[in-house]
Formats: sequence, C-alpha cells, structure tokens
Amino acid sequence: MNSIGIIANPASGKDIRRLVSHATVIDNNEKINIVERIILGAQQNGVEKIYMMPDPYNMGYRVADKLKTTRELRCDIEVFDFYKEDTVEDTYKAVQMMIEKKVGCIVTLGGDGTNRAVAKELQETPLISISTGTNNVYPDMIEGTIAGIAAAVVASNKFDKKVYSKKDKIIEIDYQGQLKDIALIDAVISRDVFVGSRAIWKIDDIEKIFVARSHPASIGFSSVVGGKIIIREEDDFGAYVSIDKNSPKIRIPMAAGIVLPIGTNQPTLLGFDEKYEWTTSCRGTIALDGEREIEFNADQTFTFKISRKGPWHVEVKKAIEVGQQHGFFNVL
Repeated sequence: MNSIGIIANPASGKDIRRLVSHATVIDNNEKINIVERIILGAQQNGVEKIYMMPDPYNMGYRVADKLKTTRELRCDIEVFDFYKEDTVEDTYKAVQMMIEKKVGCIVTLGGDGTNRAVAKELQETPLISISTGTNNVYPDMIEGTIAGIAAAVVASNKFDKKVYSKKDKIIEIDYQGQLKDIALIDAVISRDVFVGSRAIWKIDDIEKIFVARSHPASIGFSSVVGGKIIIREEDDFGAYVSIDKNSPKIRIPMAAGIVLPIGTNQPTLLGFDEKYEWTTSCRGTIALDGEREIEFNADQTFTFKISRKGPWHVEVKKAIEVGQQHGFFNVL
C-alpha cells in the first residue's frame, strides 16, 4: 500500500524573528489548506494512506473532517495517537512511527528548525520540505498539490531515489567524542548565555558561523558566509568564518526586510575529512539552523565537521519529470 507521512509544525513561523523583521506569517489555517492540497494531489496519484503528526491545533483531524464533508477524501488519514508534549519531541516520535509504518515519503511544513528535527530521526525515507517558517534556507516554496503529486511518485517505489533526490550535507557537532547534535544549514557560536526564546538574530552576539551551504540570495546567517563564497548543495565541503568588526563590511540579508553591514574574515573551507576543534572561553550557546540549542560553559571543547549524512532531499520538479517520462500519470 502506497503511503506518505505529513509533519505539519503548528509553531513554525511564530518565533521572535517575525516580530523583529518583516517576515511573512503562514498561519495554521493556511497550513491546513496546504495539507489538504498535498493529500488531494497524492491520493489522485495512487497514495492510499496518509499518516500525520498530532498537534495542538488538530490540523490532521480538521483536514480529514473537511475533505470528508466535501466528499473529496478517497484515501485513509491516520493521525498518530500518542501523548503530545507540544515540543520537538512530538516531531521525533512522529518520524519514528512513520519509519516503522514504512511510508514512502515524508512531507514537512515548517522552516529550517522543523526539517532539522525531522532529519535527526530520518534514515533512508525521502523528504519533501515545504517552507512555512520564518528565515528559511532548507525548505522550498512549493504549491501543496505539486508536493502531493511528487510525494506520490516517490511513494510508488517505482523509481530509484537517486534519480530524483540528493543526499544532503549536515554539520555534525561532537562533544567528548560523541555526536551532540546536527545542523542542516548553519551552526552559530553565540555569546548569548541562555537558550531563551531559541531564535537567534543579533549579529553583535555572534563569534563564529559554520555552514554546510551558503549563498548571498539566502536569508540569515548562511548568507553572511555567502556574501564572500558560494557553497552549493553538491559541493563536498562547507566553511566557517569569524565575525570581525574591523574587516571590510558586506551588506547581508539577515532577516526579511533587514539588510545589515557585517564584517567577517575570509571563509575557511572544511572538507568532509576535516574537523575544527573549538574550546570555549566563556559561557554561551550554539544555535543550529537559527535556534539556540546547545548551552556551554568555559573550557569545553566541541568539534565541528561537515558530512553527507543528511536526509534524501527530493527535488520536486525532478520527481515529477521522472514520473512523466515513465508514464506514471497516464490514465489507464
């Protein structure tokens, strides 16, 4: 039975950055509309079962009720029944259960942080990422119907995933010889002492920025590196820079509608076989994909390295092209 999973994060796009910038806010009603279109696009192309993460807004149940009322629902929707902590733990649990159910594809609605949480639990299941967050580099702006169609192509298991998806890079952060955490796009060392509201946006508090990819057309910390060097998804390396107020400044899009002059030293490349060890001199935090996650004290040593151990990230247009070329959409 062809099945897909949907992780719709009700908290995406609601962090403090929407208050200190001019970011677009996609509310939960619009997320419901997107999920409806994903399901309709998927079911009309062979998907028979949809698994969804439970959430405080009951998006899965609302979608099911609406599509039943309009008599458009042809597949089965199952919202996982587990105790909701209303934290990232719900995402971890839902992904684990989707993997156990052997879904053919997982579709996320969220930002960089949502997709990082999914990536931490994901193994070989392909991922489609729809942007509904604040500052997004990893997910794409994809129409829900098109995402659902692509998910159906992927979930059919008729095509080699290497044809329509790529294995993403990640930044691995090790502490005392053990993997502490990962980032999909950027890891930022900050002098902010507490995790607090998690979202990080103040450049004055930043010491170093590590990136798996960078481009001047991105929003956020990866664009700080991107202002000096472009690192693409297919490049087998990443880089890091130190914030340096005495260096020549480049105008960087730090948040929606906010462009700041920022000075850094020249980027240092980090190949897959290279590690950067950093010993703390004070208290602070490490932000991963825009959210402060790791608190540290003085005299702790962390290791940063780039690897290609991320999720299989589906190129939506490529997946649909593959389907078209092999007659997947032909009506029999």
